[in-house]
Amino acid sequence: MSASGSKGTSVAQRLDSLRAEIARHNRLYYVQDAPVISDAEYDRLMKELMALEESHPDLITPESPTQRVGAGPLPAFKSVRHAVPMRSLGNAFNPEDVLAFDKRVGDTLRDAGMAAADGQVEYVAELKFDGLAVSLRYEQGRLAQAATRGDGQTGEDITGNIRTLRSVPLQLVGDFPEVLEVRGEVLMNRSDFDSLNQAQQRRREKIFVNPRNAAAGSLRQLDPRITATRPLRFFAYGWGEIRIRHDGQTEQFRQEAGQASMPRPTHAQMLDWFEQFGLPVNGVRKVVKGAEGLLAFYAETGGARAQLPFDIDGVVYKVNSLAAQEVLGYVARAPRFALAHKFPAQEETTTLVGIEVQVGRTGAITPVARLKPVFVGGVTVTNATLHNEDEIRRKDVRVGDTVIVRRAGDVIPEVVGPVLDLRPEGTSLFVTPRTCPVCGSAVERLEDEAISRCTGGLFCAAQRKQSIAHAAGRKALDIEGLGEKLVDQLVESGRVKSLADLFTLNALELASYQRMARKSAENLMAALEQARTPELGRLLYALGIRHVGETTARDLARHFGSVEAVMQADETELLKVNDVGPVVAGSIIRFFAEAHNREIIAALAAAGVHARAPAALAGGGQRLAGRTLVLTGTMPTWTRDDATRHILAAGGKVSASVSKKTAYVVAGEEAGSKLAKARELGVPVLDEDGLKALLGM
Repeated sequence: MSASGSKGTSVAQRLDSLRAEIARHNRLYYVQDAPVISDAEYDRLMKELMALEESHPDLITPESPTQRVGAGPLPAFKSVRHAVPMRSLGNAFNPEDVLAFDKRVGDTLRDAGMAAADGQVEYVAELKFDGLAVSLRYEQGRLAQAATRGDGQTGEDITGNIRTLRSVPLQLVGDFPEVLEVRGEVLMNRSDFDSLNQAQQRRREKIFVNPRNAAAGSLRQLDPRITATRPLRFFAYGWGEIRIRHDGQTEQFRQEAGQASMPRPTHAQMLDWFEQFGLPVNGVRKVVKGAEGLLAFYAETGGARAQLPFDIDGVVYKVNSLAAQEVLGYVARAPRFALAHKFPAQEETTTLVGIEVQVGRTGAITPVARLKPVFVGGVTVTNATLHNEDEIRRKDVRVGDTVIVRRAGDVIPEVVGPVLDLRPEGTSLFVTPRTCPVCGSAVERLEDEAISRCTGGLFCAAQRKQSIAHAAGRKALDIEGLGEKLVDQLVESGRVKSLADLFTLNALELASYQRMARKSAENLMAALEQARTPELGRLLYALGIRHVGETTARDLARHFGSVEAVMQADETELLKVNDVGPVVAGSIIRFFAEAHNREIIAALAAAGVHARAPAALAGGGQRLAGRTLVLTGTMPTWTRDDATRHILAAGGKVSASVSKKTAYVVAGEEAGSKLAKARELGVPVLDEDGLKALLGM
C-alpha cells in the first residue's frame, strides 16, 4: 500500500471513530440524561470532526453528526402515505372508564381462551406526551424518512427537520432490522421552552403559547435550519412496518391488529428492543396487572407530573401481550387493546359576557358562552360550550356571572358552573330562541330530545353550509378542493342552495371567487366530475341523514341497491338492515318524507349524479356471504381499502389474522407472516386477479 493510501485509510478510520464517539455522547446526553464528558470536550470532538470533513469532503456521510444543521428551505411539505396507519386512542376521564376498559379486555381474552392464571390482564403503562406524533422510517439502519401523523393515513414529509434533532439517531446501532418504522412524539422540555421564548422576546419575534405549540411550530418549519435552532426531543413508543432478513429471506411485520408473530412477544420487550438500537424510549413506564395496577400508575404519575421536565396530559395503557392485542383488534380508528387516561382538566375563572347560539348541520341549536379572555391549560379561551338549555339550567349559569372554565380532557373548553357568591344583581336565566337566528324558521324541541332544532332544513344557510361541507368530505363524495371557505362563499352568494347546485358549477365562475385561480377551478371541476358517480353508500352518507353514519349508509346500500329503494322503504323493511333500529329507521323515513329532500335527490339525478350499486348487487348476489378473508402485502392496482370495500359489498368479512376459519388469504407483494400462516394451515391463497375473479369482476 502506498503512503497516500495509508494516510487516506487512517483519516477514514478517525472519521468513523469520531462519528461513533459523538453519536454515543448524543445518546448519553439527549436520551439517557447521563453525560460523561463536559460541553467543552464535546465541542472539541465536533470541531475536530468538522475540520477533517472540511479537508476531506468526499468522506462526508449523510449520518454524520455535522449534517444535522439543516438543508435549505423547502417550497412546501410533500405528502407521505404511512405504510401502516397511525391510529388514535380512545379516552378515559375517570376510574369507571378504566374499570370498564379492563373488564372488556378481560372478558374478550377469556372468551378467546387467553386468560391469565390469576385472571388479571398484564398491561404496559406509559406517559401520554403532550407533543406532536411522528413516524420515523429506518432502512438498513439509516434514517430514510420522517413524517407527521396527519390524518392517520397520510402525513407530511419532515425528514429534513427531524434530522436536526440530536435525540434522533441518524444511524441505528446493533443488530437492527432491514426496515424499522418507529412511532413516537416530538416535544420540548419546559426549561427549553422558557429559554426559547426569552430568545424570541429579545428578537421581538413570535412568543409561543406552550411547549406543545412551540414543538409543533418548530417541526413544521419549511426551513430546517430554523428547526435546528429549536431544542426538540423525541421519544419512541410504538411501531409501524418492520422487515427483518433471515437466511436470505425477508420477513415483514405490520402492527395492524397487534400481530402475534412480532419480533418480540410483548409491547414492553419491543420498547426494550428499540433501546438496543439507540432509539430514545422514556424510562417512566411500568408493566402492571389489572385495573388496580393501572389506577395506581395513574395516581403515582399524577403526583409526580409537576416534577417531569416536559408536559404530559395523561397516561396510556396498552395490553402487553402482542398475541392478545391481535385478538382484541381495532374498532373504527382506535385499538381495543389501548386506552389514554387523561388527567383532570385545568380550571380558571372569568366573566361570562354573553350567550349566543350556533346552528349545526342537523339544525341543532347549541348555546355558546362568550367569555372575557382567560388563559387555561396553555391557551387563551374566549368561547366555551354550554351543551344545551337543560345543562345551562342545571348549572344555573347566567350572563354576567363569574364562571369556572376548564378545558375538558385538556382540549375542549367548557363552563363548569358559576361562582354564586360573585353573582351580580339582575341576572336572568337563558331561554332558547323560538326562531332560528340564521333563517328565522321556527325552533322546536322533540319530547325525547335534549336539543332544540331549527326546522328550516336546507332552507337555513347555516345548515346548508355544513351539509355541503359534510357531503364534500373524504368519507362522502370526496370532492377535493371544496373547502369550508369556498362553501361559505358559494352559499352566501346564493349560487349554491343545495348539494345538487354544486354539479351545475363551471370553471369560469369558480375562478371568480376569492382565492380561486384558474388551475384551482379546473381541479375542482375534475373532482366534481369524478363525484358524479359515487358508490351508493357514499351518496347516502353524503345526504346527511340524521343517525346514518358511514357504516349504516354502506349497509343500507348493500340491502337496497338504490336511493329510490331506500326512499320507498317502510319501517318493516328498514329494520331488516344490520344495526338499523326504530330510531334510525324513523330518521330515514322522516328525511325522505320532506319534500325539499326528495327535490334534492331529483335535482342530483338531473345534474347527472348517479350512484353505483354495490359490487355484490351489480354482480348478482352476495358472492362472499359468510366467508372471511385476510389481506396481506401490496396489490398492483387496489389499495387495502379498495379490496376491503369490495369484499364487504359482496357479503364477506375481512379479518386481521389468519385462522382455520379463514376462507382465503389475498396476498400481494411483500406479504409477510400472514402468508406463511396461510400456507401452514392450508388456507387457499389468492392474488388480486384471483380476488377479482372471486368477486365476479
